Amino acid sequence: MSLVVLIFPPSPQLHRRAITNIVIVVRARNSQWDKALQDSVTSIAIQPSSFGYISKAIALCGSEKLLDAMEAFDLACVYSDHHPITVDLLLLIKAVTLFNANRHDEARRRVQVLGTAYQCSDSLSCRVVNLYLYVQLAIIAFEDGRHSEAADRLDECIPCVTDLFSRRALFEPRLNIFTVLFGWDLDSLWKTVNQRRCEAFLSLDRLIEAVESYQHMMRIIADDAKDSDLKWFTAFKQDCAARYSAKGDEAIVKSDFERAIELYSAGIELDPSCKSLFARRSKANLERQLYAEAFYDAERVIELNPSFYLGYELKHPALLGAHRYDEAIEAFKTMHSKLDDASDVQIQKLRQQYVSPSEVEDAIRRAIHAPLENAPLRLINTSTGRLCGRDAQINTFMDSTECKKLLYSSLTHAPLQMKPIEEAVAEYFSWVMLSHRWEAKEPLLHDVQDKVVYDLDPVGTMVKLQTFCKLARDAGYHWAWSDTCCIDQNNNIELQRSVNSMFVWYRESALTIVYLSDVPPSSTFGALANSAWNTRGWTVQEFLAPNVILFYRNDWSLYLNDRSPNHKQSLAIMKELQVSTGINAQALVAFRPGMTGAREKLRWASTRATTLQEDIAYSLFGIFGLHLPIIYGETKQNALGRLLQEIVAQSGDITALDWVGTSSQFNSCLPADISSYKPPPCMLPSLSEDQIRMSVSSLRNIAVVEQALTLYTRLANLSPPRFANRRLQLPCIAFPVTALKQRHGQDRETNVSYEVKADGLKDLLITTTDKPTQFSRRSTRQSFLLICPWNRYDLELLDPADDAQSVDEWSDPESPSDESLSRSPGDNEPADSESHTRALRLLVRLRQPFGALLLAQQRSGEYKRITSDHNIIAQVKDMTSIDDMMDIRTLEIL
Repeated sequence: MSLVVLIFPPSPQLHRRAITNIVIVVRARNSQWDKALQDSVTSIAIQPSSFGYISKAIALCGSEKLLDAMEAFDLACVYSDHHPITVDLLLLIKAVTLFNANRHDEARRRVQVLGTAYQCSDSLSCRVVNLYLYVQLAIIAFEDGRHSEAADRLDECIPCVTDLFSRRALFEPRLNIFTVLFGWDLDSLWKTVNQRRCEAFLSLDRLIEAVESYQHMMRIIADDAKDSDLKWFTAFKQDCAARYSAKGDEAIVKSDFERAIELYSAGIELDPSCKSLFARRSKANLERQLYAEAFYDAERVIELNPSFYLGYELKHPALLGAHRYDEAIEAFKTMHSKLDDASDVQIQKLRQQYVSPSEVEDAIRRAIHAPLENAPLRLINTSTGRLCGRDAQINTFMDSTECKKLLYSSLTHAPLQMKPIEEAVAEYFSWVMLSHRWEAKEPLLHDVQDKVVYDLDPVGTMVKLQTFCKLARDAGYHWAWSDTCCIDQNNNIELQRSVNSMFVWYRESALTIVYLSDVPPSSTFGALANSAWNTRGWTVQEFLAPNVILFYRNDWSLYLNDRSPNHKQSLAIMKELQVSTGINAQALVAFRPGMTGAREKLRWASTRATTLQEDIAYSLFGIFGLHLPIIYGETKQNALGRLLQEIVAQSGDITALDWVGTSSQFNSCLPADISSYKPPPCMLPSLSEDQIRMSVSSLRNIAVVEQALTLYTRLANLSPPRFANRRLQLPCIAFPVTALKQRHGQDRETNVSYEVKADGLKDLLITTTDKPTQFSRRSTRQSFLLICPWNRYDLELLDPADDAQSVDEWSDPESPSDESLSRSPGDNEPADSESHTRALRLLVRLRQPFGALLLAQQRSGEYKRITSDHNIIAQVKDMTSIDDMMDIRTLEIL
């Protein structure tokens, strides 16, 4: 009779004992040892049996009464049928009972002895029990935290378990007794061993072995078994994936992005539904600039959760890195909308890290206007070779990679920063200007309009234009300008705007390239000075205005092989220009437009030539900071006259009246040609400061001081010069001419010299080219004046070097400061007060030689200037008389 039959006896008479046996088993498995022992005793009392004594032995073992338990096992053998299988089972049950009583080594020794020393008839049962106990030891080790031991034990028994499982040996009916007595689940032993091994490896952070164990299970186990343990499989995958994720994060901290990608990939292989792993791997790929891989991972994140923002947050930098800018921006916009729709507080905070696309686009459009405000109307796109108007320039930028990069970078950096936008826009729209001498058949607007410059026939001056554009492009600039083809010469409005803006265009350019067509590659120092380019009127502003300039020889090699980024920093080149132009080095390097030093600036242009005569004046508009109408077809006298009139009218600077030559028909105080400024300005000897102080000291008496103050006040009350409608209102000190006497023996058809006498002045000699009829007997009634043009700077109130000072800022004659000047020495003011000293200093200076103008009064009362072949130098006759200088007036000169 088998032990199973003993538990479930077929005889009805034994039914009561069978019920008792079942209760014993249940209580033993629940560790209710005392009650199990009582029930086993009751079962034996009903009828002694092998199972009854086995139950008693198990209960005694559980109560740690091992000797009594061994005795009970011996009695169980007595009541068995002594069949070898039954005996073997009894011995195995005895060993298992000892194992459960924590006598692990003894129990396993008994099983091993039974399986080897006694060639037991039931080797399968011995093998299974030995394996099961070994597994139990591994599980105990795992639960005690001895994970390495558990992993080794489980790994060791896997082949045996797999073998038994594959042969279905674990499902043999005779092994059910162990299930009944001890609750063994032999059906799940293979699964248990493999699962515990996976968990042991995972606990040890031996991720690769854990995953391999898991994959081993997945290859062998049936699909229905997978379904039944889906919860464990899912949890284990997630745990492994989380562990891979954590290790990947550790690698990221160490900047080991390649290792991080490997770890994230392993986690993804385990759990392809884990979007966080795809997200992490996408970021690591971005760090390694593997943009295609990063994009793939971002797409997987979106597929796993289309309504979440994260995938789009990863997608747009991946697309940006792959230079797929439009898609990147669209991905950003999608992400932005997801963030806007999110209700989560943390996500709403994340939204604050970004700027809305519409806000950035508006900012970029606003920033475009600043650089274009001072940019040429038309520019050549150095990339495409096409001539672009303002709208085309803007559209080109908005479609450019630079704009998309700018848009993207601004989107991802809140709050919106305008300075980087403005800098990026200004850099994109920076342009290169060409300065050159026009040659025959230069390409004009109609020659390049709607064409590609680079595709045009490379002959003649077209080569110059093409090479210039390529040079600008290779230097990194998007735009280039040449005066030959970037201005519509037939559009008067555009032409006027261009001429008035040209100085600003050169000043605001990123680079000006000067092409010297007549300077060969073999040229040395001095070739620039002798170039025809250095004789042209327009080129003055073209080398003064730019901040950065480069000179090229006719083969487009750098002049003097000077490879510095800016030839304005080249001492040799600037020295050559200084010597050849007469312009001081400071002005060459850092010129400031304006009307200060007008006479000197006019001298710079006095030796220059232009193809059109009026252009000599137009070329100076920018140098003086003036905007005047461009009237092609007017005479050069008219063009120059309008320029000089505006200089005097706006600045009050009368140094432009200092010239020698022929009078202009525009106004007799102005020259007919700019070459009249070629001689240096009239330079008179000046007193030293010590000499002035000594002279002032000699004049300190009440009468002289009062007269000096009166003179000072009257001069201070003079209005500044006014010049409008060709009429000059010139303040001055007038000295009436009393006699004009022609020197004898001179040909009246040539220059005529006259001896001149004037009230209060020493006699002087004047030579003039004007017609001598002005001084004939029939003209004796005509009055003449020698005048000292009044310069308010002599009052020592204004700094003549102050560019910002204008005529409009001068004090009104009725201001309190003037009243103080008119007070007498006795009005509570010491004789050596500042105002008295200033008046006396003025008196001393007025007594020195001065540059005078000879004026002839016209019938209508106005005056005209009589020219001389040299500067008229006059001086007060009586150094002690102040009355001679009191004829102070403002004359209207035609």
